[in-house]
This record gives sequence, C-alpha cells and structure tokens, in this order.
Amino acid sequence: MAAESPAPLVLEATIPLGKVSGRIDHMAVDLARRRLFVAEFGNDSLAVVDLAVGQVVRQVAGLKEPQGVVHVPVRDLVVVANGGDGSLDFFRAGDLLPVGRVELGSDADNLRLDSGTGRIFAGHGEGGLAVVEPTSRSKLMDIPLTAHPEGFQLAADGRRAFVNLPDARQIAVVDVAVGRQEAAWPLGGLGSNFPMAIERNGKRLAVAFRAPPTVALLDTENGQVIARQPSCGDADDLFFDERRLRIYLSCGEGALEVFASGDLRRIARIETAPGAHRAVRSRARPALCRGAGQAPRG
Repeated sequence: MAAESPAPLVLEATIPLGKVSGRIDHMAVDLARRRLFVAEFGNDSLAVVDLAVGQVVRQVAGLKEPQGVVHVPVRDLVVVANGGDGSLDFFRAGDLLPVGRVELGSDADNLRLDSGTGRIFAGHGEGGLAVVEPTSRSKLMDIPLTAHPEGFQLAADGRRAFVNLPDARQIAVVDVAVGRQEAAWPLGGLGSNFPMAIERNGKRLAVAFRAPPTVALLDTENGQVIARQPSCGDADDLFFDERRLRIYLSCGEGALEVFASGDLRRIARIETAPGAHRAVRSRARPALCRGAGQAPRG
C-alpha cells in the first residue's frame, strides 16, 4: 500500500494578537531578529511578534490606518504606510523608535522594496506609485497611474513594475527608469485583480482575481495568459514557492490554496477562517502567517 503524500502545509502555531480593534492588514518579517510586523489597520497600530517565543512583544501606537509594512534589512528600518493620512512612517527596526516621515498625499497602501537599489515603492492615492529613498526619507519620483494601485511587483532587474489597477480593470506596466506607465494590459472577462506575485526570473506573473474567483499566470513580456484556474474567493495574498514549484493563495472566504506553479494544477485546499485575508512568506522557510478581520479594500 502506497504511503500518503505529506500535506503541502502544516499548521505550526497560532499566535494571538491580544486586544485589537478591527481588521489587520499587511505583514513583514525581520529574519535576523525573527520578528513579524503586523499592520493593525483598525487599531491604528503596528504589532511586533517575536516568532521564537510566539507572542506579541510590542505594539507601536499612533498610526493612521496602517496598511503596508516593509522591513529594509540594509538600512535596518521598518516602514509603515498609513492609509488614513497618506504618510510613510520610518522606524529603527531594533527599538522601533521613529526616525522620519514622508507625506504621499492620501491612501498610502502597498509597499515593495527594490533589493537592488534599496528604494521603496509605495502605491497611494487615486493613482500613484511613489519611489522613496529610505536613508534620506525623500520622495524621488511619483509615477502617475490611471487608478488606485493594489498589489504590484518589481521586475528583478529593477527596470519595470507591474501594477494591479482593479478600478481600471487593467494591469499597468511601468517603466521605472523614466517614471511613466508604458502599457496597460486588459483583463478580458476577469476583474477585481488584487494580489500579484512574480517569479524570481521575472518571466511570469501570478495574478488572483475576485470576479470571478480565478488565479492566472501571465507572460511578463506581453501580458498573455499562460494558464488559469478557478480559485477560492476574496483573494488577497499570493506567493511563488520556487523551490517546491508551488503557488500559495490566501483568500478571505476562509481558505489557503496550493497550486503547481507550472500548470496551476490545484494541489490542496486548506480551510482557515472567514476573513483570513493576509499572509506573508519567509524566504528562509516556507511558513505562512494569517490574520482574520473584516474584509479589506485590497
């Protein structure tokens, strides 16, 4: 009798966040300190979780609807995007002391770190992608877009950015060097494109749609759909696991789905909890952390 295949993901621990009002949003990991940063959108705070002991060790208050959060290892900074006032707050990663702020205008949302240049990209407002230098805390560029950006990814060479614009029913292709949108890929019959992931070699994008619930692989050269598959509903976070040739999709309907990254064959569906939208994948180990809450915009 053949042995059963091991489960693709196994629950290791559940870490309570304590008394937190409203939903949470994005998360980031400080691998050196084994800390998880959780944007507590409804509570106007940032939770700091010690993953070694499995508990919250600090809470940074005084934020304004924090949404995006990113750790900058080279500068040893934590950056938080505030949706409520459109600002980016900068903290020293070691002691979480504030060291600066950049004003973007409104609805500061998703953040991405360009590992090549050390710069931070921030989606914000009714249609903007800001490029920020973290050391000087200065905005270098603000790239206009046709709608509010949701999930976006940077090409490995730093030349292009791919941005989900669900309100425009498009994926924008941005030339980062010159600071302008160079193309817009239509979505056909798909809509509400929120999470996005990119392969390390930059050849394929994974994009999840909420209307209808679908996950798709796209060619980054032309936006053509390579493969597509029905998925869980209310998709909100998406990751490539290139060592295991998988894609992980976290959905607010209460599911975490695992797909083969080659042809999008569904490998597993793992029940979570309604409202468990967000996830974060450590590159050191393929663990995912989830957070439940009210349905977010994206």
